Amino acid sequence: MGEFRKLYEKVFPILFRVSYRITNSEEAAEDLSQEAFFRLYEKNMVFPNPDEAKYWLIRVVKNAALNYAKRKVRERKAYQKAFREDTRTVETAEHVLIKKETREEVREALEKLPENLRMVLILKEYGELNYKEIGRSLGISEGNVKVRVFRARERLAGLLKAEILIPNRDIDKDGIHVP
Repeated sequence: MGEFRKLYEKVFPILFRVSYRITNSEEAAEDLSQEAFFRLYEKNMVFPNPDEAKYWLIRVVKNAALNYAKRKVRERKAYQKAFREDTRTVETAEHVLIKKETREEVREALEKLPENLRMVLILKEYGELNYKEIGRSLGISEGNVKVRVFRARERLAGLLKAEILIPNRDIDKDGIHVP
């Protein structure tokens, strides 16, 4: 039980940061992170070393957080459809509020990145993992992680720069303005 506690204390903050960046909800991030540890404990899994357990937990929480985020989008769309809300009006009001806070601008730009680029950036910047750890968590080479992180940062910078220069316009997945 002592090893489990050590693993929990070491890895929980990483899991929380990763899941928070995906879900944008502290409550959900905490629940998902704890659920990952519960699954580890419940399955009584044995790993050759603590790092392997950490990578497994990161994969579990990443997948759970992505599922949570997708479910929330579906729920919001169903709610809007049920009450026949004009999503443009809601988005416009939210868009004005989002523009006021830099964090929200970054979060929105981050969400516009393709999943493979977004995940490496979340794991690198918010999970504070190194390239090797990210590669092991995602099942890709360390070199591929470096390339993806570079591309993700470039696209994110382009998206943020575009939002500052031309606000209130849509940007496609490649960071190009759509009139």
